[in-house]
Amino acid sequence: MNELFISGQEGKLKSDCRIFYTSHEEGGRKIEVQSKVDVFYGKSIYELAEKTLAELAIDNCHLKIEDFGALPYVIQARIEAVIKTAHPEVKLESLPDIKHICNDKFSKDSRRITRLYVPGNQPKLMVNAGLYKPDGVILDLEDAVAPDEKLSARLIVRNALRTINFYGAEKMVRINQGVLGFEDLEAVVPNNVNLILVPKVETPEQLVSVNNKIKEISAKCGRTEPVYLMPIIESARGVLNALRIAECCDTVAALAIGLEDYTADLGTQISRDGAESLFARSMVVNAAKAAGIGASDSVFSDVGDDDGLLFSAKEARKLGFDGKGCIHPGQIRIVEQAFAPSQEEIERAQKIVQAFEDAKAKGLGVISLGSKMIDPPVVKKAIAVIKATGKI
Repeated sequence: MNELFISGQEGKLKSDCRIFYTSHEEGGRKIEVQSKVDVFYGKSIYELAEKTLAELAIDNCHLKIEDFGALPYVIQARIEAVIKTAHPEVKLESLPDIKHICNDKFSKDSRRITRLYVPGNQPKLMVNAGLYKPDGVILDLEDAVAPDEKLSARLIVRNALRTINFYGAEKMVRINQGVLGFEDLEAVVPNNVNLILVPKVETPEQLVSVNNKIKEISAKCGRTEPVYLMPIIESARGVLNALRIAECCDTVAALAIGLEDYTADLGTQISRDGAESLFARSMVVNAAKAAGIGASDSVFSDVGDDDGLLFSAKEARKLGFDGKGCIHPGQIRIVEQAFAPSQEEIERAQKIVQAFEDAKAKGLGVISLGSKMIDPPVVKKAIAVIKATGKI
């Protein structure tokens, strides 16, 4: 076989590389490294290439690496991607050592106000994503990745989950639909992912199949901790099935809505006042609350319109959403601001919780604050307000 295979986007990409691969029937391995930092890292890049080829059982080939400052986990993923493109029969993996495991424990009701999307094929954006302190970092394998980059992105994300410090952010991955999505799960479920976003969910059966696949992979790799699910509702059918979707698996942590695809399905456009999606957003929020899980609003696509983002996030909170997706680090603090409780809300919540504790200590079955009776849903909401401040 003398066909040339290439992994990596064309052009000099910061923190990335391009791999050129040709296989031969004999002659051993020939490896070339071109790098601006060749004096410092050329030898280690060469040794990493040798190790990766050996772990993939590739003996006879010509491999050329054009390095533009890629970290080792990226080079390793790009090499594996080009090998598996040339040799689809190769099932072996070349995994980087686990360098960072987040010890934070996540649950169904973990805080998920801000979730930062990062394209799965742009490693330069992954390294510092956690420094912006989002509640979750979404490594995106779906819409952000072109079809010819799907395999490389999957392996880069897999390796990133093993090596990058996300500084306490929940590690999330948005998978593809269908067969590609199952292949994404095979790569990420054994490798430190906390939550899977499932795009374009229209029926509970779709989500059940994903959940069953996760269980199958977890059993095979020995994973015991749960992988939570966040189905994204992006169509009229999905909206009408929202409650069934929310209740179909015990690992569903939240419902999200995607308005770009939803409005396209309706044949309309997103507007500032959101009239075209009010029904859908209300349905998603009510389905989530009925199921006892979170609800996350759609992203705001104009990264230069801070006022528009603040308005959109405040409207989402009024509707009952618990958070909002972010597509740029600069959106995180604005979304936090919109969803933060006011000082008046905090003080009232503290009084309600204190009244609840006092009544419980006295063995009283009735809770009152001044002349007003306080019922359990009000106490629950007050506790949620205090939790949002990080003081409980």
